[in-house]
Amino acid sequence: MTDGGSVTDRVNMGSLLSGAEEPVVQFENVGMRYGLGPEVLSDVSFQIAPRSFQFLTGPSGAGKTTLLRLILLSVRPTRGLVSVFGEEVSDISSEALTGLRRRMGVVFQDFRLLDHLTTYENVALPLRVQGRAETSYRAEVVELLRWVGLGERMHVLPPLLSGGEKQRAAIARALIARPELLLADEPTGNVDPGLGRRLLRLFIELNRLGTSVLIATHDFALMDLVDARRLVLGGGRLAVEHP
Repeated sequence: MTDGGSVTDRVNMGSLLSGAEEPVVQFENVGMRYGLGPEVLSDVSFQIAPRSFQFLTGPSGAGKTTLLRLILLSVRPTRGLVSVFGEEVSDISSEALTGLRRRMGVVFQDFRLLDHLTTYENVALPLRVQGRAETSYRAEVVELLRWVGLGERMHVLPPLLSGGEKQRAAIARALIARPELLLADEPTGNVDPGLGRRLLRLFIELNRLGTSVLIATHDFALMDLVDARRLVLGGGRLAVEHP
């Protein structure tokens, strides 16, 4: 993977939106509450098309992380229908659930790196799970680590990494297997603006290779660099803004 340069002009993602293909994600009148509390999400309906790029935004507490967890299938909706890769998930088996999750790349704010594995081993883990031999992926992992600025830190354990380095390692791990769907929760929150733009370029390049991308962020300056659809949460409800 090469550095496509800094993002200096607004990138138009409209040409990457799909037409009549089956959505990668579909929500129909979804409501979500935890326990007996009020609904975090109310009557949320939207689709994510194959090979599309969009941002998810809204104030803190608006339900962005809950929406991502619903897509990841780590929680089930209180009401309504959620479909991922064409599978309606209300009664899905554990085996099928695992298969769907392997088609996703995920970057959450807590990173979820394994402390007993080096940076290199954490990033390579999705490929090991696929059963690939290290000789088939080592150069690819090393190249990606160098691209995100971790070439000199690939043999370091996560407890010795800074917050920004952990963030970049988590992003590299999510991208290495070229998932069909990438979910990223504030992926540039712990890095400087220059590196944030570089990481955005990486997400754009992955999208152009065919991955659908959903980035949750508060960073309006970052969103203004891309003419991409915005899913805006507020008061538990979703509005869609087009570029």
